[in-house]
Amino acid sequence: MLFNSFIFFIFLGAILPIFYFLPNKQSKNIFLVISSYFFYGYWDWRFCGLLAISTVIDFYIGRKIYETKNTKKRKLFLIISLVSNLGILAFFKYFNFFVDSFVTISENIGWNVDFLHLNILLPVGISFYTFQTLSYTIDVFKKKLEPTKNFIDFALFVSFFPQLVAGPIERAKALLPQLSKKLTPSIEQIKAGITLIVLGLFRKVMIGDTAGRYVDSIFGDLNTYMSIELIVGLVLFSIQIYADFSGYSHMARGTAKLLGVELMKNFEQPYFSRNITEFWRRWHISLSSWLKDYLYISLGGNRNGKFLMYRNLMITMLLGGLWHGASWNFVIWGGLHGVYLTIHKFFSKNKIPHSNRIKKLTVVIFINILTTYILVLFTWLFFRSTSWETTELFFSKIINWESSEHSSLFISIACTYLLAIITLDIFEYVTGKHSFILLIKSSGIRYGILSALFLVSLIYMLQAESLPFIYFQF
Repeated sequence: MLFNSFIFFIFLGAILPIFYFLPNKQSKNIFLVISSYFFYGYWDWRFCGLLAISTVIDFYIGRKIYETKNTKKRKLFLIISLVSNLGILAFFKYFNFFVDSFVTISENIGWNVDFLHLNILLPVGISFYTFQTLSYTIDVFKKKLEPTKNFIDFALFVSFFPQLVAGPIERAKALLPQLSKKLTPSIEQIKAGITLIVLGLFRKVMIGDTAGRYVDSIFGDLNTYMSIELIVGLVLFSIQIYADFSGYSHMARGTAKLLGVELMKNFEQPYFSRNITEFWRRWHISLSSWLKDYLYISLGGNRNGKFLMYRNLMITMLLGGLWHGASWNFVIWGGLHGVYLTIHKFFSKNKIPHSNRIKKLTVVIFINILTTYILVLFTWLFFRSTSWETTELFFSKIINWESSEHSSLFISIACTYLLAIITLDIFEYVTGKHSFILLIKSSGIRYGILSALFLVSLIYMLQAESLPFIYFQF
């Protein structure tokens, strides 16, 4: 069930009155678990089985880790959780990827092992909820968290439909305490929730989807387009993936607010970053913080000298790239970001501070922002390319520059979309709120703007087929 679909709004309109009517915490949570499984099973009911397996395993493993005093047994239980969750993820997401690599090698020595391929359907959002449940058992093992005794609360923590299929990847210490109480949204939460849903839908449908149609056309047939047109296509993809994913995150947070739940922000105007380290503090915040806390620090972080720090950084980003998809292009994408981060840390003499807000846009700051964006833009090529052949063709057409009589048209298209996404980000950046429209004092103007944005989005949805969120494939 896509957020940018009429069936989702019918679903939401059906469950909210029932949810508000239910009298106590347990009945509300049971209803939300059932609703979440219906939401997830709308794609394919078989997906629900995997979700249930992860839930049952980690609920009982968490209890066993907490109750067991013997260190070896505690480690054994943790390993069972890791092997179970990562084993399921590896099979469904990476089995054919490694088989493809093995087949390629085998063909070079005359072996035919095509029979190893399996017709595996990738469950939606499996990477997201796998990481979420893993963080729970790891935190319990590290004694940072006391496991819940309520199975329904834990089942809702794993399956909570607003953030189930594309995050944000919530930590149990932030989400479980909310689910352990009766969920009763305040008027402020409802107002903010509706605002975020409308703004998120507008981002996704009117910016992400419309830009994406240009991107699909260009990358669908690179031979047809000239050099400048390919660069514009890449710029448009950088806008598409940001509007698409941040739009989803807005809608996820907004929907959760309607249910009385606060989810973490997943984006903070990443294209305003002045360096690559700051970019990763602003882009997909829940994943980057997860990788830092559970992978980078577990590998040693920066505790054992600079060389090992650089190694740990590269391993983290390479695996972060592989998390996004079963393709060497994603590994290259992650590796490039690892190289960027390593170089930035190498040339940063002191500890890199957390980003401060830009009080004045100077020439130096503008150049830093532009440079960071260009570096990130280059990596998006590997993210968007469907194959290495596509990537090679793109480079070939850029190196062997071909002029185009439509250059001004394509550049104006790119500038229009850049202006649209930057305008929204400026409002968010200046106000510090994703629901910045609520700051307008006049209720008439406020609701007029929201109604117009929602209506325009719905009209477009009626005229064009909804595009799935890019991150649903991960």
